[in-house]
Amino acid sequence: MESSPKPLVTILIPHYKTLELTKFCLRSLKKFTDLEKVQVIVLDNGSKDESTEYLRTLDWITLVEREPTPGDRGPVIHCKSLDAGVAMVDTPYFLSFHTDTIVVSDQWLDFLLNAIKKKPGIAGVGSWKLEHKSPAQLLAKRLEQFWQIRIWYPLTGKSDSHKVMGVGDNVYYLRSHCALYDTELFKKHTKGFMDGEETAGKAPHLKLVEAGYDMVFLPSEELSKYVRHINHATMVLNPEIAGKGSGSPKQYRRVMNEMNALNYKQVLSDSSLD
Repeated sequence: MESSPKPLVTILIPHYKTLELTKFCLRSLKKFTDLEKVQVIVLDNGSKDESTEYLRTLDWITLVEREPTPGDRGPVIHCKSLDAGVAMVDTPYFLSFHTDTIVVSDQWLDFLLNAIKKKPGIAGVGSWKLEHKSPAQLLAKRLEQFWQIRIWYPLTGKSDSHKVMGVGDNVYYLRSHCALYDTELFKKHTKGFMDGEETAGKAPHLKLVEAGYDMVFLPSEELSKYVRHINHATMVLNPEIAGKGSGSPKQYRRVMNEMNALNYKQVLSDSSLD
């Protein structure tokens, strides 16, 4: 009897509430993924609601129900849940993922695997911000940064230029919404996601670069052909954990518009994807 091939990638998905978003994420993932290549670990962080009940019905995922440490902030809970998942990984690669990251192409996993296997010495691939923007919007953002760094801050003598991404310690790093790592290198050279940084991805990124490995940023315009990130959707749809400015009517409309553009109602109506 021929045995099934061992999975190549473990997908780690921290989770907190948001039943419809969770269904949208997981059903889209299943729809466009060869499940023989992956194992999926969902790390529920004390939701204790209908979304947890839903996750318990899925036989194609491994569900880990965690009880967050009292007093931990959201970013810390996120990092710790990823580290709990990493401890379970026994595949050559693992992928950090969000419930507001939506797969839109059946070529998505091959795209990421081809990128990390492109040459020796690559420890991770992903993006800084996975934004689906037009060329004009991207150009406007680059011009804004150029103005801030090269003209405005030197001209005014302002000391807060460190707030500009890519300047000083405010480095770009692979963010946890969709980042594929070499498991062996990650475990050998990092202390995990919760390593003095509350922002998931920054600490391991810096450690792997320091160890001499490449961390490859995939252009958003390329990666967004395969996956889309509905930025801050989990926070916007959970007002009790939303930060300042999140969860507002404007933010809610943005999230719903992005979900509608990805045909989420059609996906939610297809329970066969469970």
